[in-house]
Amino acid sequence: MKVMKAMKYNILYVEDDPVIGEVIEEYLKTAGYHVHRYLNGNEALSAFAAERFDLAILDIMLPDTDGIDILKHLRTSDPDIGIIMLSALDDEGTQLHAFNGLCDDYIVKPVSGILLLKRVETILRRTARPATPHPDGLSLDTAAYAFYEDGQKVPLTVTEYLILAALYKRPGKVFTRAELLNLVYDTEYYGSDRVIDSHIKNIRKKLRTDIIETVIGLGYRRKESYETE
Repeated sequence: MKVMKAMKYNILYVEDDPVIGEVIEEYLKTAGYHVHRYLNGNEALSAFAAERFDLAILDIMLPDTDGIDILKHLRTSDPDIGIIMLSALDDEGTQLHAFNGLCDDYIVKPVSGILLLKRVETILRRTARPATPHPDGLSLDTAAYAFYEDGQKVPLTVTEYLILAALYKRPGKVFTRAELLNLVYDTEYYGSDRVIDSHIKNIRKKLRTDIIETVIGLGYRRKESYETE
């Protein structure tokens, strides 16, 4: 069965079984998704607080919390995020509890990787986020991985987009160079974190709006207010 090539959607995946987690993560990455996998709920919630995700795949039986509690937190914090519960629990009561918490789908393990991808694809097609215009003419389209300024698409590389999107979505939050590197690279990066400075310099050249502030000794953040040249 042919699976549609995914755009670089950001997926939060919580699974405490390392074997199952690695298999599912590999399926998702092969399909083109950017996957952040965590073994417990606290790590997942910390990641969710720091970054915007398009879809979450949640196990229920976790070592530190209940996956349905995570579901409720995510749904309250971000009503538009797609959420799939992926659990070995197949009883009707648990499934009803999850759907009452407003999950988009409930899948009982074990699951076919191909079928999981199709269900992920279906939910993302329905929940794809449109660009959100800023009063100053800036907008971020997370579904298309594009950034617009006054209606014109800014010609960013994928790396530049990921850095700018992280800063744009969290105005005022200081991102260290290490944090930005972790957002950009799927695997561990062994070079100098100063490569981020070069990417920031290129982003600034491509934007007329002075949106990025350097925080000396720490990293970078999106300004709370800014001017257009």
